[in-house]
Amino acid sequence: MRILNKPTIISALIIFLFIVPIISPRYQGLNPAVFAEELWQQEFMDICSKTDGAMSLLKDELKTLLQRGDKLRPVVDSLEETPRKIYLKRLQKCMNLYSFVLESKDTDKKQ
Repeated sequence: MRILNKPTIISALIIFLFIVPIISPRYQGLNPAVFAEELWQQEFMDICSKTDGAMSLLKDELKTLLQRGDKLRPVVDSLEETPRKIYLKRLQKCMNLYSFVLESKDTDKKQ
């Protein structure tokens, strides 16, 4: 039985941990499309996650959320049909809620 020395074991670990995943066909770590998909989904979740506390948001925060939603809409429009329908509907519901809350805050100040 042959005993492996430390440099051989370390080299094998480096190859196994760092090089093999990169040449694997399933590796998507450096794919810009994956990063872009994650970015718009993070933005979507950040925008729509504030609906529970919409009434406690300031008017400026509501306006900012509405602007961010308007900027996100073209990105969602570019998705495939099924996810586009789902995310557009969800985004529209979030935007409608923020718009309603903003309008109600404006009418409360006028009265």
